[in-house]
Amino acid sequence: MNYLKTLNVTNASKNFGDRTLFKDVSFTINENDRIGLLGLNGVGKTTLLDGIVNNEDLNSIDIEKPKTYKITYLKQQPELDEKLSVTDAVFAGENEQFKLIRKYERALNKFNQNSTDQKIQKEFFDLQEKMNAADAWQMESDVKAILNKLGIVELDKTIEELSGGQQRRVALAQTLISDADLLILDEPTNHLDYQAIDWLEGYLNKFKGSVMFVTHDRYFLNKVANRIFELEHRNVTEYDGNYEKYLQQKAANEANMAAVQHHKTQMYKKELDWMRAGVKARGTKQQARIDRFNDLKDDLADKPQAQMEMSIDIAQQRLGNDVFKIDDAKLHFDDKDIIDDFNYLVSKGDRIGITGSNGSGKTTFLNVLAGKIPLDSGNLKVGQTVKIGYFTQYTEDMDPDKRVIRYLEGIGQNVESVDGGHMSASQLLDTFKFDHQMQGAFIRELSGGEKRRLYLLAILITQPNVLLLDEPTNNLDIETLTILEDYIADFKGTVMAVSHDRYFLDKIASKLLIFKGNGRIVESYDSYSGYLKEMAEQEQAKHQETKAKKSAESNENEPKATEKTKLTYAEEIEFKKLEPEIERLDDEISDLKQQLNNEGNDYTQLMDYQRQLDEANQKADHLMERWEYLGQFEE
Repeated sequence: MNYLKTLNVTNASKNFGDRTLFKDVSFTINENDRIGLLGLNGVGKTTLLDGIVNNEDLNSIDIEKPKTYKITYLKQQPELDEKLSVTDAVFAGENEQFKLIRKYERALNKFNQNSTDQKIQKEFFDLQEKMNAADAWQMESDVKAILNKLGIVELDKTIEELSGGQQRRVALAQTLISDADLLILDEPTNHLDYQAIDWLEGYLNKFKGSVMFVTHDRYFLNKVANRIFELEHRNVTEYDGNYEKYLQQKAANEANMAAVQHHKTQMYKKELDWMRAGVKARGTKQQARIDRFNDLKDDLADKPQAQMEMSIDIAQQRLGNDVFKIDDAKLHFDDKDIIDDFNYLVSKGDRIGITGSNGSGKTTFLNVLAGKIPLDSGNLKVGQTVKIGYFTQYTEDMDPDKRVIRYLEGIGQNVESVDGGHMSASQLLDTFKFDHQMQGAFIRELSGGEKRRLYLLAILITQPNVLLLDEPTNNLDIETLTILEDYIADFKGTVMAVSHDRYFLDKIASKLLIFKGNGRIVESYDSYSGYLKEMAEQEQAKHQETKAKKSAESNENEPKATEKTKLTYAEEIEFKKLEPEIERLDDEISDLKQQLNNEGNDYTQLMDYQRQLDEANQKADHLMERWEYLGQFEE
């Protein structure tokens, strides 16, 4: 890793037909930047990330960076060879250490299966020596630790045997181990549980290079980002600090811009009146006033106009007190017990967050409530006034060849608003940030996030009084999520939401239903963050208890004869090579110290020599520790 590396982007532009996503965008990524990229779905966040990595994806872009500058990119959809094992996939790069580790892992598997074969023995021990020489053990250990933190423990499995979420985590591990100057991460927290997200926050904060990422996880954004880039009005606006500071600066900027726009608009109206008056005597002063009018007109045309705030002003239907009553419910689905002797009452006004491990049956439970899956036994009673709006994980009944306006008109027109008026499909689309050009577009032309926003609007215009939300934060931008959260706060009906998003559940849920697996469902009145913290503390206490118990059993029961008394064959070879390697490093360290004392070197050379010296000292310390350990058993 070289020091003081910077990447400059200028003139980045991208058009899709008549639609301009962004134009002449410029920014700088400095070393140690942690940049969160924000913006509405469809404004081009992923397109911009793609363009930084592959410049040909954009209409124009100029990038200035050092020749040795390395970028590693985690896409939303991982591109992994399905036939590779997890280990081979993670070490799939052309890095020489990666190649060596791949060979060693394959040789280790062969050796474990047939340790008496001399050819296999020789290959294994030869590769052990090469691992020693290349100092590759630490990297292999680090990668396995990363995979473990991300919940991937079966390293021999092939990629095609993993779920989509597991594949995503393998791709994240592959990205994190790379020797990159810049990590670009598109939704890195997708499919991660609380513990993994917490670990990733710490990892990225300690990462020596720079990070640029898109996320809808606002807690994650707040803890990791030290700069915010917002893509809006076809340009990038930069803010210093984390998400909390961005909100403060954004509010101040919006207020200031509104005041300036109002002042200029008032001036423009006065000048327009003067121009229309048709002043006959046009002297120098009058011509100056005409010029000022034209300048003001151009300035107002170039500035982004204040847009209608995205809002959900749709009226709600009346809801009685009874919503769902579940008695003695049982359900076995996909070879799993989802519900076992469950009794529960859902009432008007309830705000219930539904969480639990993947595969525990949360979505299946919502499908039961929505009448899509029947119970095996027991009873589900639905209140007479209940009208369900079910926002599923996947957009349903969305014909890609239909235009946006026609799709929404087919669901509802002249929808009643909260003030008693009525709104057309076009007006509703306007309030959800679909301009007239986008309203005429085909659904297939929308981004994934825009489709989700349209689907949410399609659910809400049916005027439900019970909302079932299945992972609503997936692929929705932060602004849309904020509007949805505000809507839920004022919603007179009942909300039940499946989510792993801490911020969203903390904000909307007053109680939790936690799916523990094997049909067990537990209710909690704690916040989601509070519940996760309690679970983490319990897990830590359990781990410490198990560790202490194992240690006590080991001290009591382990016979002295099982203690290590001599070196293995591979360790003997390693021990013989350590001393000359340590001597070589001592000579290298001595030379580097002399170079640092050479007054003829410039600053860049001194920084490079200091880096080499730090690395050599670290390596020498590691080898010395290993030499001292192995020396205990040398005969």
